[in-house]
Amino acid sequence: MAIAENRSAPVPPFWSATSRVRVRTLIVLRWLAVLGQTTAVLFVRFGLNVDFPLGWALAAIGVSVALNVALTFMRRAQELALEWEAAAQLAYDVVQLAVLLALTGGLQNPFVFLFVAPVAVSATVLRPAVTAMLATLTFACVGAISVLRLPLPWPEGAAPFNLPPLYQLGIAAAVLVGLGFTSVYAWRVAAEEERLNIALAAVQAVLAREQTLSALGGLAAAAAHELGTPLATIHLVAKEMARDMKPDDPRAEDVQLLVAQSERCRAILGQLSAMRERGDVMVQRAPIRLLLEEIAAPHEGLGAEIVITTEGDGPLDVKRMPEIVHALGGIVENAVGFARTRVDIEARWTAETVEITVRDDGPGFAPAILGRLGEPYLTERDHEGVAGGLGLGFFISKTLLERTGAKLDVRNRRPPNQGAVVKTMWPRTSIEAPTL
Repeated sequence: MAIAENRSAPVPPFWSATSRVRVRTLIVLRWLAVLGQTTAVLFVRFGLNVDFPLGWALAAIGVSVALNVALTFMRRAQELALEWEAAAQLAYDVVQLAVLLALTGGLQNPFVFLFVAPVAVSATVLRPAVTAMLATLTFACVGAISVLRLPLPWPEGAAPFNLPPLYQLGIAAAVLVGLGFTSVYAWRVAAEEERLNIALAAVQAVLAREQTLSALGGLAAAAAHELGTPLATIHLVAKEMARDMKPDDPRAEDVQLLVAQSERCRAILGQLSAMRERGDVMVQRAPIRLLLEEIAAPHEGLGAEIVITTEGDGPLDVKRMPEIVHALGGIVENAVGFARTRVDIEARWTAETVEITVRDDGPGFAPAILGRLGEPYLTERDHEGVAGGLGLGFFISKTLLERTGAKLDVRNRRPPNQGAVVKTMWPRTSIEAPTL
């Protein structure tokens, strides 16, 4: 079941790589920052009547306004920003915030924690190396405003407010720790989302392929219906030629062959048409053992013996769903790949449930990843050779089976036996084919 994953594709250069953020998003975020900064400085100056260099603060905010206006006219809003461009804009946001904080108290300003925002955005849309450079710039700015700053704006007549140096050092440490934690968390969330999107796209592609193959029977039946009329004409003309032709005519044998072959074609097309009229019932249903044999057939003779057993209350015909065929085929493929000598495929059913269990005698699942099976892009094997994660393949199989109403139970065999066990369970009504 393991699907080959090519994850070593060349990384484009920093100056030409495209980020995962649109120009419009960066502009909107900066407008929000401008709105918040303007509201804060005007409220402090006129609402609280606190004196500080308002002109310089508004000038720093005005640069952001000018940058946004320029970007609005120079770039298409829906374009993805180049990576260097997004990094440069976020670096500007860090420096602009540092200037504004330096004018209003440095580390003593409670808005110092806003340094986290640009780096968190970078962690979600840019490469880790770029985010690391932006975090380094932020560290430098935090250090700079701890020394190069104006006093914290404070109401006139009140005693000057100055935090102890040790407390300011604690604030700086808190900002840096929060920066690191938030960045790593945002990066992990973004990476998992990207992997999940890729995996889901693969699931959709696999399902579309299986559904296309299933639809070929219907297309063949439709073609048979369309070919029926001209073939009937050919058959009729051939029979008339055979009836009018003398027995000693040298062409008589060829005409008889033409009649026989046209009758054979009519029989084949008749079967296809009948299949279509019955809604492709024979294609969409199968006895459960026949379905398991179909699933196992591509993997026989690859080193491990495949043994199929069935046990249940009476005969059982199941829906031949593409999701089940592909997903169980992937599980069997993985079992054959890890098995030493034998793979057992066992089907059991009652009046309420249907269970299909795939069991091998290989090394089993690595304990470290047993609880994480079903996540995309787990490692293929651990260093000791124990069966590790099944990568994208198991994620696809699990997703497809769950879409059919199944539940999966994945575990290792109990000692002294070795090997992995994957049990798939359905309510019988979810998988049983309707009665003909």
